[in-house]
Parts: sequence; structure tokens; C-alpha cells
Amino acid sequence: MFFIVGLGNPGEQYEWSRHNLGFMLIDKLARDAGIEVRRRECNSLIGRGVLGAAKVQLVKPQTFMNLSGEAVSCLLAKQESVSAAQDLIVISDDLALPLGKIRIRARGSAGGHNGLKSIIGALGTDQFIRLRLGIQPDHPLSNAKRFVLDQIPKASRPEVERILERSAEALGAILQDGVLKAMSIYNGDPEIAN
Repeated sequence: MFFIVGLGNPGEQYEWSRHNLGFMLIDKLARDAGIEVRRRECNSLIGRGVLGAAKVQLVKPQTFMNLSGEAVSCLLAKQESVSAAQDLIVISDDLALPLGKIRIRARGSAGGHNGLKSIIGALGTDQFIRLRLGIQPDHPLSNAKRFVLDQIPKASRPEVERILERSAEALGAILQDGVLKAMSIYNGDPEIAN
């Protein structure tokens, strides 16, 4: 069973923020697979189902981004496997990646992302898969926090849908073919934008 955790902030005011791309991808995966992400457990919304041939739990922590580790560690602690983090895939936005780029990593640092930092701290390991979705604009930012929490303009939402579609394909490749093969295919992928 894979735990696929999309990072974001709960609440309508954040629904279309750039920081909620993880939630958006979980919603897309759930819609496409007919999974309802409504069960409450460990301060998260969870839905169980199958993606491709893989059994999954789709997870949207409701702790706010900076405390995502609390929810994730609670869920993994309930698993019988001592290596539950190996079955964890975390989806997050990434301000260091250009808009439209996706990046898969088998492990690594938080890269300045507070949600990933919280998960690494709570689990005591960075040995979990992450799918990072680029949100970096093509202009300098004066306030990064405001940018990630701002709403995605309505005119840009079709572009976001394309990014989510490609990200869903990448996640499917991780589940079907493994992280290394998925990395070789999707990490060199040209920008999706435009």
C-alpha cells in the first residue's frame, strides 16, 4: 500500500493557491480513479483505492503546510511495516522549479519547503519519494510567501490542469515502473507550460 500525500493548506481561501498543487493533484487522482477522499484520520482526509495496479491511500493533511509531518507520522505509525516511509510519496509545489516543470526524487532535503521540512523532522528520515511541481515565475519575486499563497489567476488554470495531467502520469509511472525509471522519463521532461 502506497501513501500518496499531497501537501497544501485546508480552507476555501487556499483552494486555488500555488501552495496547494499537492491537494489539487490528490483531487485529480481521486476523481480519475473514483476514490472518495473524505475519511478523517490523523488530522487528514484520506481515501483508499487502486491506481493502476497499486493499492493506495490518497492523503490531504489538514494541519496546514508547516505541520504536515504531524499528520504523516501519525498515519505511518499505524502501519505494521517498519519501513513505511519507503511506501510514502509526497507531492509538493516547488518555487525553485520553473512553472510547468516536474521533478521526481527518491529522497533528499526539504529544499526550503516547510511542508517537506516538517515531514522529514517528524519521520526522522528524508528517505521517501517526492514529486515536486514547479511554480517559479519568469520574473523576480519580492515576496515569496505571498506568491505561493496567492490565488492562481483564472486565465492560468487551464495551464495548471495540463501540469496536473502530466504530474498524474508521472505518479502512475512511479507506481508502475518504480521511481528510478520514472525519474529517467520525467525529470528530463521539457516544460509543460505554453
